[in-house]
Amino acid sequence: MNFQYSEMGSRIKIRRKELRIKQAELAESLEISNNHMSSIENGRQKPSMDIFIGICKHLNVTPDYLLLGTMHAYNVPQDILDKLRLCNQSDIELAKDFIELLVKRNNKNNYIPL
Repeated sequence: MNFQYSEMGSRIKIRRKELRIKQAELAESLEISNNHMSSIENGRQKPSMDIFIGICKHLNVTPDYLLLGTMHAYNVPQDILDKLRLCNQSDIELAKDFIELLVKRNNKNNYIPL
């Protein structure tokens, strides 16, 4: 499997900026250098497992989001998932827009539910 670390780094950077966390602040909280954090975000270095878990915790995201760009629906009731499967693409886009509004509202508190 040829994993794209640059894509993971890009997701880290985007999420960090969404939370208005400076790269140096995240690096300090992870007890790594700013250069190392920059290299992770640019896909030049792979984070260790401990650092990866720390990044997930500090950015309040699931590992699968950083690795794959998707989040499993652990906390979404099955009936909501079932109903979404019955929607057409236009309705799914509308639901996505609504969820984005909820995420932005929750971002004001620097919190996104997992």
